[in-house]
Amino acid sequence: MKPVRLDRFLGNLGYGSRRDIAILARQGRIRLGETVLREADAKIGMGEAGALLVDREPIDPLPGFVVMMHKPTGVTCSHKEAGPLVFSLLPERWRRRDPAVSTVGRLDKETSGLLLLTDDGALLHKIISPKAEIAKTYRATLARDLRGDEALIFASGLILESEDKPLLPAGLDVLGPREALVTIFEGRYHQVRRMFAAIGNHVETLCRERIGGLSLPAELAPGDWTVLSAAEVERVFAVT
Repeated sequence: MKPVRLDRFLGNLGYGSRRDIAILARQGRIRLGETVLREADAKIGMGEAGALLVDREPIDPLPGFVVMMHKPTGVTCSHKEAGPLVFSLLPERWRRRDPAVSTVGRLDKETSGLLLLTDDGALLHKIISPKAEIAKTYRATLARDLRGDEALIFASGLILESEDKPLLPAGLDVLGPREALVTIFEGRYHQVRRMFAAIGNHVETLCRERIGGLSLPAELAPGDWTVLSAAEVERVFAVT
């Protein structure tokens, strides 16, 4: 990419208006390595942008980044809905980024677990495209004991209520009388909950543990997040 103006670049990362960034520059608060940048219209190449510092702190992730979050229950994957939102768990400045940071698909308010967020629209659509058929694995705890035939039913392709098209075959691994791992390859509305409802059971808790070959680390606590490396992002597309 060709060099861009410093004020435009930092503005797109959410650091403020051009006037705000001009003030930061005049105050000597922007550096490129050890060099103080006092002109807000200075040109910055993308190859050197990673060396920028604001108030001696490395700048936020460059465009095209991906975050893994352990989404807690009680927060919503939305920019606009009322109540606590997943974006409130990220730095406040990130809400002003352009392109905007968006969730890669959604988890409902009462579902926890692995959630990806990115400002890379092409990557987002590559992951959520139905053609990708990326595996997503959920841990479900249930209100009633498993009957024993759920794995066969899920593998055969259910037809959910008010739908005509059968689900893609899904996997089920029993962990206990009322606990199972469910692996699906699409993302219909409340799919796992509706699958169990279709066979007379009720999901009490649901946590997404894996997307493709990318797993939720045990050390990532609910509400915490981490920026992924390119190699970690590629695990999403690994066949499991």
